[in-house]
Amino acid sequence: MMLLKLVTLVTLLCSVPSANGGKILVFPVEGSHWVNMDILIQELHSRGHNITVIKPKTSWYIKEGSDHYQSITLDIVAGFNADNMNYFMTRMLQLRRQYHNSTLAYVKAGEEFMTMMQHGHKAVVDKMQKIFEDAKLMQFLEEAKYDVVLTDPCFGGGILLAHRLGLPLVLNVRWTIMEDGHSTVAPSPLSYVPIPGSELTDKMTFWQRVTNVLFALAVLNNRVTIKEHHYTPFVHRHFGPDVHYDDLVQAADIWLMRTDFTFEFPRPTMPNVIYMGGFQCKPSKPLPQHLEDFVQSSAEHGVVIMSLGTLVGNLPEDIAEHVASAFAQLPQRVIWRHTGKRPSTLGNNTLLLDWLPQNDLLGHPKTRVFVAHGGTNGLQEAIYHGVPIVGLPLMFDQDDNLFRMRARGVAKVLGIGTLNKDNFLESLKAVLYEPSYRENMQKLSRLHRDQPMKPLDRAMFWIEFVMRHKGAAHLKTDSYKMSWIQYHSIDVIALLLVLVIVMTLICILTVKCLWRKVFGGRKEKNE
Repeated sequence: MMLLKLVTLVTLLCSVPSANGGKILVFPVEGSHWVNMDILIQELHSRGHNITVIKPKTSWYIKEGSDHYQSITLDIVAGFNADNMNYFMTRMLQLRRQYHNSTLAYVKAGEEFMTMMQHGHKAVVDKMQKIFEDAKLMQFLEEAKYDVVLTDPCFGGGILLAHRLGLPLVLNVRWTIMEDGHSTVAPSPLSYVPIPGSELTDKMTFWQRVTNVLFALAVLNNRVTIKEHHYTPFVHRHFGPDVHYDDLVQAADIWLMRTDFTFEFPRPTMPNVIYMGGFQCKPSKPLPQHLEDFVQSSAEHGVVIMSLGTLVGNLPEDIAEHVASAFAQLPQRVIWRHTGKRPSTLGNNTLLLDWLPQNDLLGHPKTRVFVAHGGTNGLQEAIYHGVPIVGLPLMFDQDDNLFRMRARGVAKVLGIGTLNKDNFLESLKAVLYEPSYRENMQKLSRLHRDQPMKPLDRAMFWIEFVMRHKGAAHLKTDSYKMSWIQYHSIDVIALLLVLVIVMTLICILTVKCLWRKVFGGRKEKNE
């Protein structure tokens, strides 16, 4: 009997697939960006990989210890924290309300945003200077023999570190410094690729194309300002005067894009751009009993969910009163993530929570509408579960994200600066009772789900691909090494124009010579 048990145990052990785990160095970005990165880290850990996360000592979201990664804590203060973000959010709300979502509001908001980003990028570069100067830390990182660096290029720290260590680089990306990731790595013709923030689609009139070009110039100016003030001096100091920051970014092996073409407008892309939009989405789990009972009490009317993301727990009191008053007019039940003062106009149909299981609620069959701020994570979950949206954009890319949803007929969008009970209630009723919103969103959901491989599995495959092959050089173009003149073939065009001009002149001169010889000779003979 003992021999039989031993043989069975050996057989089971032999049948277990061997795990060739790699070593991954993660250089994350704080806030909601970390929420995305942590999902990738957990999945990588479940596949047997060893993950090390670099974090500052005052990290806002990133925990010191975890079951699925080990951390290297730097004696550095984080550039962004809750106080920074709360101030910025409050300022954005003030501007939207003061200028009623006018053009001036967006201009002022842009100035505030640039000030914040200047501070953030300076903090990142200062942090990288301290890391590079820490000989003991750099020796440890070099001797650890990592297989790949995984980073978010919204800030450039991970890119600089990967180049210093000479490691393959995978980007978990939606944005690079001050621009959409596509604009950095792929051709982006302004005739049909709208600049994020312009609120334009891929079908533009002449004047819309003019607007798109102006937006592109503004984005270029902001990007160059950030790059030249902070990254260029650092790169030249540590890597030499012939090395440029843009070259380091575009040399990344794989770009894991946190989006897909249910969200993006059709546009050119590159072989090393891998779309993983909705990678964080998953089937809903059963709700806690108290929530399930509340949802079921809605009967045939269903439920409205409201959450403004991880950064915004509460709205100004007067706006919250308008929102609560509008909710009270609905026959639906409402579940609202709200951490502020309880509104006096709150109806019996509304449940306030400090936290709610957003994915599980969106996947519940009784959920009818999602009131959201327009963060990419929430919108992707809404697409996955087929729930239409009432959008209340507050800051960052939220206006542009919700515009894309509105352009697809799946959302109504309200400016927070002009929100009141009446227009909010009108928007809620439109999305609740006009069938096109739900039908359009369910169509997007079907399109998003109809793919041969789950987005998270696709992301894992390509990270492991880079680890197996020590990079993905065959998928990268060397176009970033070209000058602007070479990239646009200006030199070739100039040569061809010169040849055409020379050939034309030769033809003209030949004809003139023949003309003079033939007709000039006849004239002399006649005389």
